[in-house]
Order: sequence, then structure tokens, then C-alpha cells
Amino acid sequence: MKLMLYSRSAEYAIRACARLSQAPPGTYVMARVLAAREEIPAHFLAKILQDLAKRNFIQSNKGPNGGFALIRDGRTPKVTVLDVVQAVDGSNCWDRCAVGLPECNDRTPCGMHDSWTAVRSRIIEYLGRTTIADVAAALDRKRDLAAESEKPRRGGRPDANRKG
Repeated sequence: MKLMLYSRSAEYAIRACARLSQAPPGTYVMARVLAAREEIPAHFLAKILQDLAKRNFIQSNKGPNGGFALIRDGRTPKVTVLDVVQAVDGSNCWDRCAVGLPECNDRTPCGMHDSWTAVRSRIIEYLGRTTIADVAAALDRKRDLAAESEKPRRGGRPDANRKG
């Protein structure tokens, strides 16, 4: 069973905001460029970005140098993953049953209700203290490590050390 913590839309919003946080202030990034870099369907990401702009997480600018940018107002470094998830999925997104039962609640709990309540609290706490800047930094570290592992080893061909 795959337990979804938040929607695919929220995942894409987090990734897009992390990428936008890396753009220099005053720079706008086109949705199709973000979509290509993050391997997200462009039409889907464009809708998500418009929704984030309506909720004042990012700003949009039309025209030849247009696109999307994070709103840099002093709070941007403090925007958390939880803020973004709740902007996309709604603040009640955490109330869903872990196994998908529509009638699960404190009075009529499913078999996972009590354990999920505790886990959910820890997830919300973690997402609430993890900023978009933290996510961007972690993505940078991961990409740097991946690039390092793809570099040829000193002394010859990339496959020189393989046994054949």
C-alpha cells in the first residue's frame, strides 16, 4: 500500500518553489522551463503555478521576460513545505483516512486511525519546520553528488575500472 502524504500537485508545487527560490531576485522563470527541468507536465505545472500566484506564494509576469518568481518580501526564507502543501491541498488535507475510508474519524476509527494520528502529527511538525530554502539546498546537494558520481575516474575511460 502506498500512503500519499500529499497530492502530486503539492509535490510539484514544492519542487517548483524550490527551483524558483534558486533564481536570482527579479528573475522570472517560464513555466515550460521549470517543467522541463523538473520533468513535470507543463500544462499541469502552469495551472499549479497560477494557483500559487493567486495565493501570493509566487508572482507572475507576462511578456517576453515573463514567467514566475518567488515573492521576496522577507518571509520567503520562512515559507515552509507545510505552507505550500496546505495552499495546494487545503488545510484539511491531513484529515483524510490513511486507508481511504470516508467515514473514519475519532468516533468511528479505522484500524490505522490511532497510529496514523500520531504519525500525521510528526509529519506535520516536520513539514512545518522544513522551509522551501531547505528543500532547495537538499536538492542542490543531491544533484552535486549525482554529478560527481557521473564524472569519469582519474586515469582514463569511465569504464576502465569495470571488470569485463
